[in-house]
Amino acid sequence: MATSNHLTKIAIVGAGGNSGRFITEALLKTGKHTITALTRTDSQSKLPEGALRGQDALIITLSGFAPKVVQTQLINAAGEAGVGWILPNEWAPDTANEVLVQDSLSMPAAFGIDFANHTATLFDEGETKISVSTWPQIGCAVAALLSLPINSEGSNKEDCLENFRNKLVYVNSFTVSQRDMLESALRVTGTKEEDWTVTKEPAQERYSTGIEQIEEGQRIGYAKMMYTRVFYPDGCGDTEHNRGTLNSLLGLPKEDIDEATNRAIERSKGSTWV
Repeated sequence: MATSNHLTKIAIVGAGGNSGRFITEALLKTGKHTITALTRTDSQSKLPEGALRGQDALIITLSGFAPKVVQTQLINAAGEAGVGWILPNEWAPDTANEVLVQDSLSMPAAFGIDFANHTATLFDEGETKISVSTWPQIGCAVAALLSLPINSEGSNKEDCLENFRNKLVYVNSFTVSQRDMLESALRVTGTKEEDWTVTKEPAQERYSTGIEQIEEGQRIGYAKMMYTRVFYPDGCGDTEHNRGTLNSLLGLPKEDIDEATNRAIERSKGSTWV
């Protein structure tokens, strides 16, 4: 439990993972927090006795394939240790949208765009816009959020953690369509659309294909499900306009989509998750 009006001692599970690495780096850059990275040998092992004692907050970043019981165990351990704040493993689309959550399972691949082979599958017409966040932006958001005072100080009543207790926090880097993403890829690679093979597929049909692939044991099905469901034309993926974001309050930077695309292209050259 925090002894001042600010969180200083932060524990994080998954500090070396995709989002965890950027969250840890951003927290350290603030110079306001002492970070403890917690690791376990496997999903069956328990945290060392007292590992969470004295921590002000616990951040959980787990693989989409981690057993659900792992997060439950971590939360229970944090509660027993008196940790006052927990950021659960919800680095995802709008988890307040129950239908979207029920229809989606994980977040591991690209948005229907294959940089290496210059192919793109547009869902429906590729015009549906969704809100997306880069890993660096997620890191900045978490660091800014946990740097807020716990209770309001001065005249600004909005800038405090208590206002967000037991609530979802929405941030984003861009609100874009697949067409926007493809146009960015063309600029970054110096190619034209005629250099690519561009096809179209109904979003609901592609989503159904993802379900079938999962049932057959093909992990690529997870990517198809997640990266198709948010593009349904009901606007479920556009949290910027449906929910609003805290980008301004948290002082998050404006990002450049072409820079983000270039990073994605470089990352795609490495080993894949499939």
